[in-house]
Amino acid sequence: MENNSRATALRIYVSNTDKFRNNLLYEVIVFAARRSGLAGATVHKGMMGFGSGSKIHSTKFWELTEKLPVVIEIIDDTAKIEQFIDKIKPWMEKVRYGCLITVEEVMVVLFKQGSKKKGLFDF
Repeated sequence: MENNSRATALRIYVSNTDKFRNNLLYEVIVFAARRSGLAGATVHKGMMGFGSGSKIHSTKFWELTEKLPVVIEIIDDTAKIEQFIDKIKPWMEKVRYGCLITVEEVMVVLFKQGSKKKGLFDF
């Protein structure tokens, strides 16, 4: 991505308890994004929400299992995002309790890659 350029924001709305092949779905998506060479991914944990079933999930209500909404956000070039959606869409269609995928055009104001912190054995 370049500064002052257009990109695409991908947002995937799921639950923090959704699974894919015995793994947490949001983790599977983030690791897949990394393997696909996308610029980065962030998972946001929701405090409260409801989906198509209209059941409220909140940190306020006492529940045995804390089922909360999460949003995975990925911003990159449109072509890369479209390829990634094609890859994960079959996975998402199998989500038991539903999900939502959105995309929108965004303007990249500043994209600066960080440098890795040198470890003990880096020379």
